[in-house]
Amino acid sequence: MRTFEYRGFGADGHHARGLVDALSAKEARDKLARTGIFAEKLWPARRPLRCSTEQRATLYRELSSLLAAGLPLAKALDAIVSAPDLNALALVAAGMRDDIREGKSLADSMAGASPSVTEFELAIIEAAERSGALAPMLDELASFLEEQTVLKDRVQNALIYPVFVVTLGICAGIVMLGLLLPRTRALMSGINISEPALTRFMRGLGAFLGRWGAPFILLLSAFAVWLARRLRLDPEFRVRCERHLFMAPWIGRGYTLLINVRFASTLSVLLRGGVGLVEAIPLAGRATGSRWVAILARREAESVRHGSRLSDAIRRIPPLAEQLSGWIQTGEAGGEMTRLLDAASARHRQHWERFVSRSLSVLEPILILLIGGFVLLVTLSVLLPLLSLSQAVAPR
Repeated sequence: MRTFEYRGFGADGHHARGLVDALSAKEARDKLARTGIFAEKLWPARRPLRCSTEQRATLYRELSSLLAAGLPLAKALDAIVSAPDLNALALVAAGMRDDIREGKSLADSMAGASPSVTEFELAIIEAAERSGALAPMLDELASFLEEQTVLKDRVQNALIYPVFVVTLGICAGIVMLGLLLPRTRALMSGINISEPALTRFMRGLGAFLGRWGAPFILLLSAFAVWLARRLRLDPEFRVRCERHLFMAPWIGRGYTLLINVRFASTLSVLLRGGVGLVEAIPLAGRATGSRWVAILARREAESVRHGSRLSDAIRRIPPLAEQLSGWIQTGEAGGEMTRLLDAASARHRQHWERFVSRSLSVLEPILILLIGGFVLLVTLSVLLPLLSLSQAVAPR
């Protein structure tokens, strides 16, 4: 049984669009015809579609609720496909349902249904399937994505005012550099007055930006595209970049906190679901979304297999060593590993949210001061020649 998407006309002549299950395209057309729908176009619904973080969180939440109620996975996806309030996710769920019917895992079907699914989500789903705790882990994944969405919205809302001020300041600077500065030079051309150094500098800056600004932006855009492609296609290059990112000031601190949150929460859920420690470590490493941490976690899982303690293994993973190893050592000593991992995840999540809030509170005044300083320099470069001119023509 496959899912087909159709577009056509109903018996009343109105446009009709939706999904239909059938073994073939011919059977799908016959099935629609029996319901009074003429299918003008018909095609397989299994095609990758992009989904926002909020949409994926909704899908995981609905799927978790249906699985917790006792429905099989295919039936749960069928309920999501037919739900009237989940039209945006119906195609994604339909493609996943077809894959599940063919024997694929939920992680593989999700990866094929939407390119927006991250490595972190796939690792969580794969771990959930292995542990047999799919419903609670999907619910936890939905909660994490919802928190990320709220945090993203908060960041965007906090940046609205600084971005508006920066845009307004840049526009004012462009007008002054492109229109007012050339006019002040034309006014002073017939008078023997030396031009202020600041005015000469800003005029040169304006000429440079006018000549090379567009090529620079194009070059920067091309570099960004090349870098994104290289990171996607070259694993070794991505690992090197991630290692430098962890060591970067300010950004590295926030990235390290996020990695610790993902690793601790995933490892806790896996252990609570009955997954063995040796298998849980590499899955938790993949769930961090960092290829470097995933490689190190895979290596340290082998050391644990050969008798190493988990806390010692974590100390050999640099992004996790400082923050997480102490919690794990305490859990090993007290025999309450999952509880300590949950506490560590909650503590690191608080630190991560506090880090983002403080960073935004510092970034906003810095942006305003920088653009304000730029506008001030441009304004002075325009006013200084006028003041010199007024002093030169004033009667003595």
